[in-house]
This record gives sequence, C-alpha cells and structure tokens, in this order.
Amino acid sequence: MRSRLAAAAVLLLGTALLGGCASTVHLEPAPAANDPLCAEVIVSLQNTNTLAGQDRRWTDAQATAAWGAPSSAILLTCGLEKPAPTSELQCVTLEGVDWLVDASETPMVRLTTYGREPAVQMYIDTGVVSSNDVISNRGIVGAVTSIPADGKCTAPDELPEDYDPDAES
Repeated sequence: MRSRLAAAAVLLLGTALLGGCASTVHLEPAPAANDPLCAEVIVSLQNTNTLAGQDRRWTDAQATAAWGAPSSAILLTCGLEKPAPTSELQCVTLEGVDWLVDASETPMVRLTTYGREPAVQMYIDTGVVSSNDVISNRGIVGAVTSIPADGKCTAPDELPEDYDPDAES
C-alpha cells in the first residue's frame, strides 16, 4: 500500500512539474538579443509582474518577456534591427517613445520601437488588452527608454497630453 501511495505521489509531482514546464512561453531570440542594452531592458522589467491585467510568464529565449495565460496576450522581444524610415506603417508617439504600428494581423498588433537600436518589439493581442495600456505602462516605458533614442518619427500620431489609460474601460 505504501509503495502505491509513494508511486502515486511521485506521479502527481511529476505531472505538476511537467505542467509547470508547459507554461513556459517558447520564443526565438532576436539577432541582437545579446546586446547589453537588451539586458538593461529585461532587468528593467523585473518588477513588471503584471501588465495590462496580465500576469508575467517565463520565456525560454534571451531578451524576451511575456504576459498572459493561458495564451500570451503580450510578447516582448529586444534585439531587432532598427527599422528604416517607412511611409507604409503608422508611427505613434506615446510617453516619449516612437512606435511603428503593424496592424496587418488584427487583432494581433505588432509595435516596434522607432529610432532606437536595438529595436524592441511588442506583439499584442488587442482582443485581450489595449495596446495603448501596454505601451504606456511605466515599466515598459522605463525599459524601452533605457535604449537611447537616435531618431524619431517625422509626423507621429500623438495621443492627447491628458490621456489616461486607466480611465478607459
């Protein structure tokens, strides 16, 4: 009887451990993920355990972060090549950060920093969270601005100065 209970306990523990591994988000590191500025970005995010109401999750790639379960509503990758000027994508400025907006996969929106090298990219499920709530978050803004800006959008769309993401429902 004892051996059956011990075997059941080991099986239960093993299942729990494997279940914990399954909650790790698989991502691919960006080409410049080993850039020291990306390390600063990720270290800056240490205390951002919740983002737009989504809990932080483990990732398995350098210079990445994820929030939301069971599927990740927010993915962050640092270490991308700095985007070239474009007239094909909307450029928005929020909290002093310029973002190129690719909404071609709506409700998934890809936001890439503009004028910062290496670039940071956010992949956001706008069916779950507001992209404005994500990129105006103090933790995200602080992390992204740890990479110095060396360029900016020429005619960005800006939210009003009195914009309050917490006031939106």
